[in-house]
Amino acid sequence: MTLTKDDLHGLFTAIVTPFTADGAVDYEAVKALVKRQLAAGATGIVPIGGTGEYPALSRGERAGVVSACVEAAGGAPVLPGVLSTGYEDALEAGHDFLAAGAAGLMLVTPYYAVGPQEGMRAYFARYRDVVDLPLMAYEIPRRTNAGLSPETYGRLAEDGTIIGMKFSNYDVPGFIATLREAGDQLAVLSGEEPLFATHVALGAKGGVLASASLYPEYWIKVFDLARSGDLAGALEMQHRIDPVLTAIYRETNPGPLKALMKMAGQDVGPVRLPLTAPSAETMAMLTAVLGRIGQSEAA
Repeated sequence: MTLTKDDLHGLFTAIVTPFTADGAVDYEAVKALVKRQLAAGATGIVPIGGTGEYPALSRGERAGVVSACVEAAGGAPVLPGVLSTGYEDALEAGHDFLAAGAAGLMLVTPYYAVGPQEGMRAYFARYRDVVDLPLMAYEIPRRTNAGLSPETYGRLAEDGTIIGMKFSNYDVPGFIATLREAGDQLAVLSGEEPLFATHVALGAKGGVLASASLYPEYWIKVFDLARSGDLAGALEMQHRIDPVLTAIYRETNPGPLKALMKMAGQDVGPVRLPLTAPSAETMAMLTAVLGRIGQSEAA
């Protein structure tokens, strides 16, 4: 069955990529992580985005992670990230992930060589024509220095190029404008934990969240509250986890997140260079927030 915008709702966990102690991909741990997420209530899985250390993996490793996720997901949608800089490399990744059984792709906005809006729109359209998988656009301008306008998203949705987007941006007026231009034609998903409840209350269909690798049930509760109209209750829950977010994003993701997962009994191994283990100051913050939130609230 082909994925549609109506399938993009609730929590899609942006999972970490587990490594062994010597730095190899731990495919069995990938499968276990996927199964934990789905058992907790996640709708689907988004592997090998920034949280999954896409740039640090080889082409073969990326395909292997996607294959392991699909095997463990048992039919739940797996939408791997495609974070390659250039079109041809992104195309290779898309074909690999299609062969591995992905239900769709999360394609990042073109970056480094940043084109005009029409060029970036054409990039997505040509990609969708060549790779026969539904696309979710990935907007994260603080990493890419590139973004699509609400009007461009409207065109991409209208012509069927994309079925959804991950909005990793603190621009709330831009978020509202995107919903206005395209919200009835594509699923807009939040990619920002600090704004998650607000995004859902404004019209987001769900979220693609990194910290859900450790706290999926927690974020599902926040989502349910916000979706039901209880924004105050959702924000109260969200504020409780704010210290965790401060700690895990103090250094480049996913180093602190992986460290916190190990503290909580889910050892997913180290990060790969150029990322390194968290500093002593960050480790102290992680220890403090784990005690504050409590291991019982980690899935």
